[in-house]
Amino acid sequence: MKSAIKTFAAVGAVVGSLAFSGTAAMAQATDTIKVGILHSLSGTMAISETALKDVMLYLIDEQNKAGGLLGKQLEPVIVDPASDWPLFAEKARELIEQKNVDVVFGCWTSVSRKSVLPVFEELNSMLFYPVQYEGEESSRNIFYTGAAPNQQAIPAVEYLMSEDGGSVKRWVLAGTDYVYPRTTNKILESFLKAKGVAAEDIMINYTPFGHSDWQTIVSDIKAFASAGKKTAVVSTINGDANVPFYKELGNQGIKAEDIPVVAFSVGEEELAGIDTEPLVGHLAAWNYFMSVDTPENAAVIEKWHKFIGSDSRVFNDPMEAHYIGFKMWVQAVEQAGTTDVDAVRQAMYGQEVKNLTGGVAVMNTNHHLSKPVLIGEIQGDGQFATVWETDGVVVGDAWSDFIPESAKLTADWTYPWVCGNCEKPKYLTN
Repeated sequence: MKSAIKTFAAVGAVVGSLAFSGTAAMAQATDTIKVGILHSLSGTMAISETALKDVMLYLIDEQNKAGGLLGKQLEPVIVDPASDWPLFAEKARELIEQKNVDVVFGCWTSVSRKSVLPVFEELNSMLFYPVQYEGEESSRNIFYTGAAPNQQAIPAVEYLMSEDGGSVKRWVLAGTDYVYPRTTNKILESFLKAKGVAAEDIMINYTPFGHSDWQTIVSDIKAFASAGKKTAVVSTINGDANVPFYKELGNQGIKAEDIPVVAFSVGEEELAGIDTEPLVGHLAAWNYFMSVDTPENAAVIEKWHKFIGSDSRVFNDPMEAHYIGFKMWVQAVEQAGTTDVDAVRQAMYGQEVKNLTGGVAVMNTNHHLSKPVLIGEIQGDGQFATVWETDGVVVGDAWSDFIPESAKLTADWTYPWVCGNCEKPKYLTN
């Protein structure tokens, strides 16, 4: 027995020695906190996503200058999923399993987010998603820092229906052919019909990513608007297809006072590459505009321009969403004292960060933010002049009240719900 005990002790000493050396090696390997950046730097979505990669580098640089996090410097780890939706999942897995990142900030389109969602849930990693989307989702592993439909699409349509917005009666729902536009338009169509809009006063059109020939579609929009009722276009067109779309509006002489377009995926970055003079007066609905006059916004833009080395680089809504999400993540890590996903997730609930429009963003237990809603008119310089905004912040809804099967669902990741799509409280089983 004594011999066996000695043998066991000797083996234990060796294992302990190996464990110590392994721990030392791991400590050496993790002397930085790795932040994954999962944005398309090529392909049709690069026009929008490259700026999000850049703003993450800016935010990481600012945090490192302030002393880092938990006594360590932050290290950005960048991959390019190249606007290829299956590749997003591969790159997400690479970031988590091979690059060992502690958190990921990324995606733009909903199809890219849907692609990576199973990976983040399988590997229990954390994604901050910064773009307006269609809702109808709440994952334990994703924090949605962009707008839900009740924070963008619904208020925009309500504004256009109002006297101030032109008392619009006919609606063109034009989108890129994938999940975000289709689901958003399903919600909007239901909302419009609930408001008494007849089916014949709603025109719906979808085009592929990167669509470039808009002549026929814009002609169809003009014809639809010739029925004697005030008509507006609600645009969920994404990526570089927006450039020829807006150019064709100008080519066919469509002015904002005749057929206003309100866009949900066009901001300062997308307008930077086109002549905006023919587009003056057309609208966009976001939670932030670069032109907002607040001390917080001015300070961030000044630092951003210094970091990027150009006073002409714009700052837009998804960039502000990354700003808010990153700040909240930093605060949650500091509060938890670790980058462990489960601990940080718990610390995220109730986190508050000053937004850049003069208010406070709050992370709710459904993994969505409380945000203001702003509607802006395109100006000749590519900026937006705010024409309407909510009095305060709006709590993001994961599930739409205008889809019957969704209206009864609750998203709440704290006891006793611990569920993203529940009709009654549910315990987490894994």
